[in-house]
Amino acid sequence: MTMPRGIPIVDTMIGFPVGFDEEYGFIRRQLRDAESRDEFDFPVEHLFKGVPKELYESPDPVAATLAEMDRFGVDIGVVGVHDEAGRRAVHEHPTRFVGLAPVEPHASVEGLRRMERAVVDHDVRAFAAFPAGYEPQVAIDDRRMYPIYAKCVELGRPIFVCAGVPGPRLPMWPQRVELIDQVMYDFPELVFVTRHGCEPWTELAVKLMLKWPNLHYSTSAFAPKYYPRAVIDYANTRGAERVLYAGYFPMGLSLERIMTELADVPLRDDVWPAFLHGNARRILALDSPPAVTPARDA
Repeated sequence: MTMPRGIPIVDTMIGFPVGFDEEYGFIRRQLRDAESRDEFDFPVEHLFKGVPKELYESPDPVAATLAEMDRFGVDIGVVGVHDEAGRRAVHEHPTRFVGLAPVEPHASVEGLRRMERAVVDHDVRAFAAFPAGYEPQVAIDDRRMYPIYAKCVELGRPIFVCAGVPGPRLPMWPQRVELIDQVMYDFPELVFVTRHGCEPWTELAVKLMLKWPNLHYSTSAFAPKYYPRAVIDYANTRGAERVLYAGYFPMGLSLERIMTELADVPLRDDVWPAFLHGNARRILALDSPPAVTPARDA
């Protein structure tokens, strides 16, 4: 039941130590409590201990993340291409990094064009949404999200969506897990992957995965010793192909902590390969050639 050695790992949420203000500025300007706005280095510091802050002084954030990946056996990282570090990583290290682009519900048609350009320019294999983090907030089932979901289906790309109570001190209503149900009903072809735990509605998330075949769960932003029991039980039974590994390096967790605790997660031996890489490879079509030739940044 302990994690076997030598299995390839695809981390579906990894990043670069580019600076807390650059990474979290869009959240900080929305916060109202003085502690998280003015005292924390990053807005969810009340939830995480042992953040590898020393890496944020690295002169080359891409090299810093690659070194940690090599140290702890992470073969491929899924990274955002919203900043220079992510774009450079997917172009300079295409065998190690896979691009993911944020969606912009307030950008209307131009936001859909940006999704198309992200595929053409960076061969992004997925999109990502943070409903509670939009300014103003946009719920998972808001009609402003519907053109985005339709575009994901058209482009053949999954979408990773934060669900459950958000870590930053922002209102939670846009991320209620029950809202996913209507989206899956209206978009049965959409591959939808939850991020950040779905708490306190984890059991509901499992029920919805039993109901909707294209709904998946990723373990982002949770130290492995805190993975919800309902999700582990589901992965060990009917959900082996629906739960996939995601970390939170360097935003909240070190890879050292993740990999140390991951070894004790009670997954069945036959579930580990799907969890660590197989499900991600299938969802992200990592074994398929690029649909287009990514354009190099000028």
